[in-house]
Amino acid sequence: MTARDQPLLLGVRHHGPGSARAVRAVLERYEPPAVLIEGPPEADALVALAADEAMRPPVALLAHVPADPGRAAFWPLAEFSPEWVAIRWALAHDVPVRFIDLPAAHSLAMGEGEGDGGEEAEGGGSRGAVSAGRGEADARTAGPDQPADADAAPTPAPDRAVEARIDPVAVLAEAAGYDDPERWWEDVIEHRAHGHRPGNGGGSGLTGEDPLAPFEALAEAMTALREAYGVGGHDRDLVREAHMRLRLRDARREFGEGVAVVCGAWHVPALARRTTVTADRQLLKGLPKVKPEVTWVPWTHRRLSRRSGYGAGISSPGWYGHLFSAPDRPIERWMTKVAGLLREEDYAVSSAHVIEAVRLADALAVMRGRPLAGLAEAGDAVRAVLGEGSDAPSALIHDRLVVGDVLGEVPESAPAVPLQRDIARSQRSLRLKPEAAERELDLDLRKETDAGRSRLLHRLRLLGVPWGEPARTRASTGTFRESWRLRWEPELSVRAAEAGIWGTTVEAAATAKARSDAVGTSTLADVTALAERCLLAALPDALPVVMRVLTDRAALDADVGHLAQALPALVRSVRYGDVRGTDAAALGEVATGLAERVFVGLPPACTGLDADGAADMRNHLDATHHAVGLLDEVPADRPGGLRERWAGVLRKLAEREPVPGLLRGRAVRLLLDDGRLAPEDAERLMGLALSAGTPPAEAAGWIEGFAGGDAGGLLLVHDERLLALVDGWLADVPADAFTDVLPLLRRTFAEYDAGVRRTLGELVRRGPAGATGTAAARGDQEAAIPGFGPGLDRDRAAAVLPTLRALLGLPEGMDSTQDTNRTGVAG
Repeated sequence: MTARDQPLLLGVRHHGPGSARAVRAVLERYEPPAVLIEGPPEADALVALAADEAMRPPVALLAHVPADPGRAAFWPLAEFSPEWVAIRWALAHDVPVRFIDLPAAHSLAMGEGEGDGGEEAEGGGSRGAVSAGRGEADARTAGPDQPADADAAPTPAPDRAVEARIDPVAVLAEAAGYDDPERWWEDVIEHRAHGHRPGNGGGSGLTGEDPLAPFEALAEAMTALREAYGVGGHDRDLVREAHMRLRLRDARREFGEGVAVVCGAWHVPALARRTTVTADRQLLKGLPKVKPEVTWVPWTHRRLSRRSGYGAGISSPGWYGHLFSAPDRPIERWMTKVAGLLREEDYAVSSAHVIEAVRLADALAVMRGRPLAGLAEAGDAVRAVLGEGSDAPSALIHDRLVVGDVLGEVPESAPAVPLQRDIARSQRSLRLKPEAAERELDLDLRKETDAGRSRLLHRLRLLGVPWGEPARTRASTGTFRESWRLRWEPELSVRAAEAGIWGTTVEAAATAKARSDAVGTSTLADVTALAERCLLAALPDALPVVMRVLTDRAALDADVGHLAQALPALVRSVRYGDVRGTDAAALGEVATGLAERVFVGLPPACTGLDADGAADMRNHLDATHHAVGLLDEVPADRPGGLRERWAGVLRKLAEREPVPGLLRGRAVRLLLDDGRLAPEDAERLMGLALSAGTPPAEAAGWIEGFAGGDAGGLLLVHDERLLALVDGWLADVPADAFTDVLPLLRRTFAEYDAGVRRTLGELVRRGPAGATGTAAARGDQEAAIPGFGPGLDRDRAAAVLPTLRALLGLPEGMDSTQDTNRTGVAG
């Protein structure tokens, strides 16, 4: 141990593994009596939790204002962060730790215009504090090529002019002849602990030198930069540095000289400068203040890599973590990790590949004049050797290794709002662990545990904590199936803290939030969507309020489009209620009344529409048709069922001339699909719509409404009479009108699959199938069907009968005639 009569000012790059190694070396050499760290002083009481075995970085200090949860800020820390290394060293050696930055009470209060909220140069690294303004991820953070250190405050007020900020690392790199600040920092700082020329057998670049020397050199460089540029556009630093100096003076009086200060390198000259206590206190006088709460929350490598929102601006946290944890030969160990990952993904990677990749990376480092191969050289070697010139493995390596899906853990003893604790309890009881990597989750709502998971995810989404997003997969067919895409993001901790104002448990908070949203919702469609979400989340106490608002909105809203838009969500809610055991009878009554109002108002609303209005109304028509099909029939004491009355509405639309052709064609198609219109009647209506007296654009719209969608193409394939009508009409379109109808027709036929379009083209090329019609008239089942081959090959059809018999569970002894009659293969 060497005695010091001055503080150890350790200027670092936040989240820099080289800085972290250097800080640890200095602390081991000088054993300071106290460690001071750039961070919010409100977190002093939480430092001891960093020694808990359940605390695993990356983690972050979260400061938020309970009275205004939108005001929040994070201080992320990874295992390779110098601050984290200093904290863990101090706790292991029973050395006091203090945070000395501007209190969060001031920085959060200054977020709305008092502070500039900008980034700060920190020796090329990203500052620990990242802000969340008003619950939005709108704070700016810097990457290695930007000024770093986002202040703990929301975005600046728009009327405050912000001076251009400098990036000290970029200036130093340029002075050293580097065009890439990140590469310069890696060569000078990050590779020092592994500093050796490739192939010399390793060794520490710090061996035999004072570990404080790099910090002294960096402090000298920052002093020169501040003399040349002043604060470089970081006006808020004057206030922060004044508070740091006051805390440093207090620590020197309490612990004596030789205390260690771990802060951004940009601040070191300001902390070394002699000022008076009065001058520093004058800078802090009159600062606004709020009352925040501080806790630890999990963080992720992926969040550390983002350069906006809640990120820390590190482009390669996985790589940095590797550099920090590798005791020697970092490139060899990195290539081994890469090879293991590629082998898991079925890439053919051998030991020889790894050896040659390491040799190439080392050779590239020598050619480029670097002390050690960096991420760029490793990436080039992987692409050339392991990927054999392909870029395909690079994206996988970047996502899984360079960035990574590491999610930190925080002990249960960390302070948290009651709602966050209830979320954690629910996650444990449902065995639904938060993960940083995105994953798919398929739920069977008939199972109690899966139903509970579904309720939790829906309730959290209603509270604005979107841990899971609904996903559509093949496994999600059926009302008892749900699929989710899950990923836990750090800012969800802030969202949960914000949602804590609604209640202390997830169910109570979601119920209160749903009631408030119902009263504040303006449109009918939004209320119906909210009712559906309440059923999905199983919130029976919220439904009475939502239903009352829904009934009022439905009674007052006379817009048929709004009613038709709201109906599908109501119908889905009724069905979900049945599956989840929720009483949705009241919703069924409202849905039935809404449907009846749509029936009355739809025909008049479909007249006099332009092209855009007709397109919107077609969507409402389809939605209403689907919804009515899902609704149960009304009681027998009412005249007629819903489906029968809806068919009557469609008939009116199909035969009403003032209705746009797009809607008339769609009505005919829906009736035909439901079996409520005979093919002959559909042919008659099509003939009228495509007659010579109909304007070509109107006729083209009718075709689009009738034949739109892939099913419409199949309809034309199987009904040659309808296809002949379309073909004949198209041939008779006047040349001057053809260019007007062509876009409509292209839009219609472009929706068909390639096979359907090819079959239609073949049918049109062959022309009228007189022979086929004659054969059909005499009942010849062997006759050729245009587009489908010459006829039925009975031998080939019989070959599939054993498979069909096994699939259908038919007895083995059943003869071929019975098989074909049962399956319909023989026609």
